[in-house]
Amino acid sequence: MNSVIKTLLFIIVSLTWGTTWLAMKIAGTSIPPLFATGLRFLCAAPLLLLAVKLSRSPLLFPPGKRRFQAIISLFYFALPFTLMIYGERWVSSGLASVIFAMMPVAVLCASVLLLGEKTNTLQILGLTLALVALICVLLHESQGEAAGQFLGIAMLVAAVVIHAVMYALCKKRCVGVSVLTFNALPCLAAGIGLTLLGGLIEQPAISQFSVQSLLAVLYLGAFAGVFGILCYFMLQQRATAFQASIVFLIFPIIALSLENILYGRSISFASLCLMAPLAIGIFLTLFGNRRHQRLKASHPTRLSTQQRT
Repeated sequence: MNSVIKTLLFIIVSLTWGTTWLAMKIAGTSIPPLFATGLRFLCAAPLLLLAVKLSRSPLLFPPGKRRFQAIISLFYFALPFTLMIYGERWVSSGLASVIFAMMPVAVLCASVLLLGEKTNTLQILGLTLALVALICVLLHESQGEAAGQFLGIAMLVAAVVIHAVMYALCKKRCVGVSVLTFNALPCLAAGIGLTLLGGLIEQPAISQFSVQSLLAVLYLGAFAGVFGILCYFMLQQRATAFQASIVFLIFPIIALSLENILYGRSISFASLCLMAPLAIGIFLTLFGNRRHQRLKASHPTRLSTQQRT
């Protein structure tokens, strides 16, 4: 029974993350980016707050960590998600998903630089292969395109880097903080701040919002922003970290397939061929991390001695 539930959770998370990129593209067609991102968080926040109350989780971080809760609101929610939806104004949803599939590689780099974590040969090999393949894909896809695509790619890469840095910092500072506490209040604060800022700067014409864009925002907030998070958290509880991370190899395939089916657009054949070394690189990074964690668990004294030398 546990394997069935684990499989269902894996499928739900993969589909949710795979459809998020297309939903962001649709949301941005008639709603300005800042305002759309704020609305997305405002849709998610009430459900997260309700879940906090029902689960009796604390709303605030423990004393001494509450300033970091405000940092999460800005640098985990507001800034990177705004960069994502802005980036998709010039970059296809499929290519955006491929860029974000690099998150495990980016998190490894951030953990090494910020936390001093050690790496092994498999991780370094995977990181190098994935980075080279991604750079080749981005260079190939941007040939002959407008300058705006470079800006869109830069925004998406910046969002990945910011998220990776926050993931690394949260490893150290959010131990013992529940997933609901982590998301609820920062999501609400980001939603209020971005909606007000978007209303002031972008001056959105609400009458011009399309039904499709509004439904996409609702999907991103109420479904992907809440249900997707909770399902991934439950998947992490039932599966190993390595198994749960395989989602990063699956959701770009879903995003690319959806874009091709609905709009007849796809990345070039050469870039599709480069998906193989990119996926292998991400896989090696994940697998190398799994081996490192196993070694750490089985030989903690030996490993700590090696890390000091």
